[in-house]
Amino acid sequence: MFGHGGHHRVPLAVLLKRELVNEKIEKPEIVYGQASQSKKGEDFILLKNECQRVMGDGVSTFSVFGLFDGHNGTAAAIYAKENLLNNVLSAIPSDLNREEWIAALPRALVAGFVKTDKDFQQKAKTSGTTVTFVVIEGWVVTVASVGDSRCILEPSEGGIHYLSADHRLETNAEERVRITCSGGEVGRLNTGGGAEVGPLRCWPGGLCLSRSIGDMDVGEFIVPVPHVKQVKLSSAGGRIVISSDGVWDALTPEMALDCCRGMSAEAAAPHIVNEALQAKGLRDDTTCIVVDMLPQEQPHTTVRTHKKPMKGIMKIFRKKSSESSSRTKQEYVEPDIVWELYEEGSAMLSERLETKYPLCNMFKLFICAVCQVEIKPGEGISIHAGKTIPGKLCPWDGPFLCSSCQEKKEAMEGLRKSGRHSGSDSDD
Repeated sequence: MFGHGGHHRVPLAVLLKRELVNEKIEKPEIVYGQASQSKKGEDFILLKNECQRVMGDGVSTFSVFGLFDGHNGTAAAIYAKENLLNNVLSAIPSDLNREEWIAALPRALVAGFVKTDKDFQQKAKTSGTTVTFVVIEGWVVTVASVGDSRCILEPSEGGIHYLSADHRLETNAEERVRITCSGGEVGRLNTGGGAEVGPLRCWPGGLCLSRSIGDMDVGEFIVPVPHVKQVKLSSAGGRIVISSDGVWDALTPEMALDCCRGMSAEAAAPHIVNEALQAKGLRDDTTCIVVDMLPQEQPHTTVRTHKKPMKGIMKIFRKKSSESSSRTKQEYVEPDIVWELYEEGSAMLSERLETKYPLCNMFKLFICAVCQVEIKPGEGISIHAGKTIPGKLCPWDGPFLCSSCQEKKEAMEGLRKSGRHSGSDSDD
């Protein structure tokens, strides 16, 4: 299997079998720290270590770390923090083994994000939130993101890996095209007399982001469909940094990682926040979560990393994202010790929930693939309805959506007027 540029990609099943053959099945020790300085009080975090689940092959554990940067109030951020994880897990069949569960996670994250957004909008509240959602299962890290918070990874072997996408309109040309094609307008704030100031925004609403949860006043073309990336680390481990834009507007990834090198995760998070505040001051809520994935019984200090590429390492990582990431201004060393398992950033549900997935029970015939409600026979609408591309999936192929989720899908794709917007401006 090959990714873009001819780089070899190793299937998940092969990697897990290698673990069994080499008896490297011991999970990492997860150590984390967090810190926040509040300006508006709209940043919220979710920290869940050692969540248990019953699988087809026994009981296993996973960890979840979430960062929710709200705007226009706290309602959306609080709602996403309280409901997103359950919505994601409800989209995964209960009888999967470990390999199947990990492989099902990217599509379950898409369904969970969309359901959370759909349920929150029914509350008729106009706030919104960015989300960076990290799930760690063994040495596999899966990150789903909407908005402009960021998650980066520094493996023990060196290099920096971007695990999230940047959905700022100012820097993401593909998202600007998608929004205008869906019926939105992109432009700067007009102060009168033809003068335009500030970053690019989506109108109506004035939001600077192209993806979020909530924001029902801006229009359905601001979508909750997340960019998802899944990678597997070696048993040497690594450090994950999840931060809101209050950090990244002040520090580069190298600065954030270098300033806390040698510190424990608990000490690193507040140090990164302090460095950001010294650089720019407290202009916005500034939040940081640092997660260290350590080999068992290793002292709780940061894993050692090489700042220069190791000799003799062949690059087999990575597949390019379908979205432009403006902050990636230089190519970082990405050694073959980190394997990419999955990456997709399309905003189209028909592409994110397609049935080339290997598990026939991922999408049940009479269950909505997004909200998980039961659908009566004959009432479900295929995710592929309306497609006429030869050789592709047919309208009678699943997965299926209920009527309300189908309406949301059409609105997000610009096929239906949402009629839900006002002229309120947003700072995010």
